[in-house]
Amino acid sequence: MTWIHPLSAGVDATASVLGGKGHGLVTLRRLGLPVPPGFVIGTAACRAFLRDGRLPDGFDGELAAAVRDLEAASRRRLGGPGRPLAVSVRSGGSVSMPGMMSTVLNVGLTTRATERLAAETGDRRFALDARLRFLSGFAATVLGVPPERLDAVTRAATERDTGAGEMGLADAIHRVEALVRERTGRPVPDDAGRQLELAVTAVFSSWNAPRATTYRVLHDIPHELGTAVTVQAMVFGNRDSRSGTGVAFSRDPNTGEDVPFGEVLFVRQGEDVVSGRSATRPLSELADREPAVWADLHDALRRVEEHYRDICQVEFTFESGQLWLLQVRPGGLAGRAAVRVAVDLADQGVISRGEALLRVSARHLQRARTPRVDTSGGIGVLTRGLGACPGVATGRVATTADSAARMAMDGPVILVRPHTSPLDLHGLAAAAGVVTASGGPASHAAVVARAMGKPAVVAAARLTVDVPNARVRAGEHTVPEGVLITIDGTSGDVVLGKPRVVTAAADRRLSRLLTWADAVSGDGSDRADTERLGAAHSVLRGEASP
Repeated sequence: MTWIHPLSAGVDATASVLGGKGHGLVTLRRLGLPVPPGFVIGTAACRAFLRDGRLPDGFDGELAAAVRDLEAASRRRLGGPGRPLAVSVRSGGSVSMPGMMSTVLNVGLTTRATERLAAETGDRRFALDARLRFLSGFAATVLGVPPERLDAVTRAATERDTGAGEMGLADAIHRVEALVRERTGRPVPDDAGRQLELAVTAVFSSWNAPRATTYRVLHDIPHELGTAVTVQAMVFGNRDSRSGTGVAFSRDPNTGEDVPFGEVLFVRQGEDVVSGRSATRPLSELADREPAVWADLHDALRRVEEHYRDICQVEFTFESGQLWLLQVRPGGLAGRAAVRVAVDLADQGVISRGEALLRVSARHLQRARTPRVDTSGGIGVLTRGLGACPGVATGRVATTADSAARMAMDGPVILVRPHTSPLDLHGLAAAAGVVTASGGPASHAAVVARAMGKPAVVAAARLTVDVPNARVRAGEHTVPEGVLITIDGTSGDVVLGKPRVVTAAADRRLSRLLTWADAVSGDGSDRADTERLGAAHSVLRGEASP
């Protein structure tokens, strides 16, 4: 049994072996796009680990060989001496489970490697920032230290705009190390090989984390699949002022418009975007600040869309003006956007009309005639953010995932949070919609809401969520838990009460798609949209004759 696979263009393993992330990286390499060197630990190793409670026989040798190959490719050494190599350790199931499993970044940044990184770059502040990020991520993911405790000692140092210097970062590192010893009785290992092994087993174990199990139940994903683990040389979005990270879509995922869409953070690492904690910037700002990176990204988006014949989402980092792609996901649209992209691609000759019909589901159609809050009567808007998933939802305010799950037993709720994390999944599942004070279109709340087809509003900047007192504040308004609100996932409006909702008539693309469906089924009678589509699906799948 081969447990580990190189990220090389010659690998022909499927997503069931490499996981969706690893398989996507292989595809990106084959397209000639920039991908950091690395390797994939296949799903079989995870299944063996979960079954036996230990890493499988022969794994240690394969891991050592894979690390040596990565060191040769990167011309660095894990943990030193010489130029230090740090790696990312990311989960990746064969079916996307966004944010449900663990990731550990900057693995290998031992005390000695951090000093060597500082010497190599001439930037001790950057090296300490990277070390602090490693310690915090490792402590939370591998050692189980509560993230809120870690946040309390790292927040001031990790936010670049606070002006925290080397002394502040060094102090935060010491405080995190002390917290780890206090909570676990042992320090974070200062051996790079041991860090990597523990990070891998932590990612394997996260397959059975409650949030991951719940997500699989909600989305009918088999529990026995297991996750792959992708190990890659780190590229640092926090390296300097010409570095950053972001998420980009080849088309607008909310409308389907054929323009690049996404968000970016400068001088940050990837988890800062997806966590929803930070105020991201529109992707278009990349064109002004780093035009060469923008040009390369724009070209990459075009090439991946041509390959997959579908809208694609990529996660990217740029380090000192150099673009690197870290993940690609095709599809994943909601409602009207799914209809528009399917019809446009058929019109462009990229896919057939039959394939366009099969790409649109009944759930897409249910949201294709996009409902909107009617503001023509001058209703009062409580706050306004960014629409992250189209649709309208009305429900009572819940300020925690637990309260959302409890209150949903008595009627619809809207989960209102500063930001969401995978730990909020049970509340997201129970809620009719979600609002967050921070984050952007690629934040955890937005991604999960789109996957579940639930209206979402993010980056409601005027909103303050007072969890201890179970209330939210927006400007002069204070809204306790239990008060009815309505959210519009297109406009980003959040309003009190239950306003009038208007539903748009079928637009040109939806009308054409349904005409194609009638032509396939041979039935032009007046029926519901979902019935017309379902009849076409039956014919196209060979379940019925036209």
